[in-house]
Amino acid sequence: MWRRAATAALSLGAGAGAVAVASTEDPAATLKVCAHLPPRLLRDSVTAATIALDYKWSLLGLEPGTPAWQSAKHETHLRSANRLQELCFRNGGIYIKLGQHIAQLEYVVPEEYVKTMRESMLKRCPVSSYEEVREVFAKDLGESPETFFAEFDPVPLASASLAQVHAARTHDGQKVAVKVQHDHLTDTSVVDIATVDLLVNALHYIFPTFDYRWLVDEVRESAPKELDFLNEAKNSEKCLNNFRRLSPHIASSIYAPKVYWNLSTSRILTMEFMDAKEVTDVRGIKEIGIHPVDVSNLVSKAFAEMIFKHGFVHCDPHAANMMVRPMPQDIRKFFGWKRPQLVLLDHGLYKELDYTTRISYASLWKALVFADAKAIKENSVKLGAGEDLHALFAGVLTMRPWQRVIDPSPDHLVLDRKTTDYSELQDYASLYFSEISELLRRLPRVILLMLKTNDCLRAVNHALVGGTSLESFMIIGRVSSEAVLDAKRMSSRSFLNRLMIWLDEVMLEARFFSLKLILFFMQLRNLLPG
Repeated sequence: MWRRAATAALSLGAGAGAVAVASTEDPAATLKVCAHLPPRLLRDSVTAATIALDYKWSLLGLEPGTPAWQSAKHETHLRSANRLQELCFRNGGIYIKLGQHIAQLEYVVPEEYVKTMRESMLKRCPVSSYEEVREVFAKDLGESPETFFAEFDPVPLASASLAQVHAARTHDGQKVAVKVQHDHLTDTSVVDIATVDLLVNALHYIFPTFDYRWLVDEVRESAPKELDFLNEAKNSEKCLNNFRRLSPHIASSIYAPKVYWNLSTSRILTMEFMDAKEVTDVRGIKEIGIHPVDVSNLVSKAFAEMIFKHGFVHCDPHAANMMVRPMPQDIRKFFGWKRPQLVLLDHGLYKELDYTTRISYASLWKALVFADAKAIKENSVKLGAGEDLHALFAGVLTMRPWQRVIDPSPDHLVLDRKTTDYSELQDYASLYFSEISELLRRLPRVILLMLKTNDCLRAVNHALVGGTSLESFMIIGRVSSEAVLDAKRMSSRSFLNRLMIWLDEVMLEARFFSLKLILFFMQLRNLLPG
């Protein structure tokens, strides 16, 4: 079987290499890249075979669900995650991007994979030499960086899976950040996606419950967009324009670096340099006079507006892609704290929610916040989860067991990782792995990206305030409810319908007022000694 798999791998790789050579504008460079294809395919095949055999052998003869089976599966998950991690680092490029996707899919893939990838994938990214950077400039702009900039630091400020960022200064004295794509990545991505596809399909063939082909489909669709930095620049401008048009009440609190279009290409992006703190740098945020709770609330507001009202969503909001600074030219302070401004970076990965999906998703989150079991089921079915998996879908979205999801208490969705709920959820995810796989197969890919976005935001909130706060869920509940009411107004024609919508709005405000009172007393209780 493995001999046939290896033959298929080589055939597929050769075909992918031929496609890459035929489709590139630089065949010589692509031929050089494709020379690395055989060892990459060999590593893929060996990794897939090793992981598959490890699972088969380690779980052989063990009764599913027993302590011995759980222990063996945990150890196998760890070994396999480390093998996959090493494969990602050795192959680089799209493989690292795939590893970063996995790191942000908490409870969607086994915990061992998430933790292993999360600990490394954002910290051990490839770094291009300065000569390689000069080559990209020569190909795209015809000259070296020194021609276009008065200063250009050859040592990158940071490096990611697809590119690295250099500090520079324009000839008119403006400090800028220059994002330069790793050379030949556009060509290798064709081969990488084909080999990743082979790896995932091979594992699915051996383990039918392991169905993450949707993840490969997503990388195949998103990679070309993320590799086009002009597309990223357009996304950043569209994002800010959406806030100005659709969310003017917080538009001044959201910022994206100015783009220098004359110094940008599909592989070079020159932007305004941002003097700000990383969103999870709690100490640094306090040092510049900003309260971490205010940052957490602003992040929740910004993404709730994007998801439920704009339908154009930044789907890679991990800590490295968000920064915070005091609101420019703002002298107002609240209890000694400055108002924050959220700076969004890396606009390569956006998803658009069509109207029907956006309103159904908003209705679902409104139902989740208000513990409305009937509406949760109704909107989960609309989004494709099915009647049999709607409770699981609610659990994956909120990270709460079903009984807590439908608990009428105001803080029913609040998750503190110091509590036993966290370990219970890990066990829950492990036990229902096959059901979660089936759920992911059913859901539209855009909703799968919303799950990833939720996980990123949850991690940011955890770093800022130690968990997901009641205030965050109040923000989600309010914005999702406003989106649902806006949709009703658009379709309403009669006076009676408009009156009913007005009454809904009054009732909604009353519910939020009561929640604010509860939140106030909870905060007051926490301030009291003992």
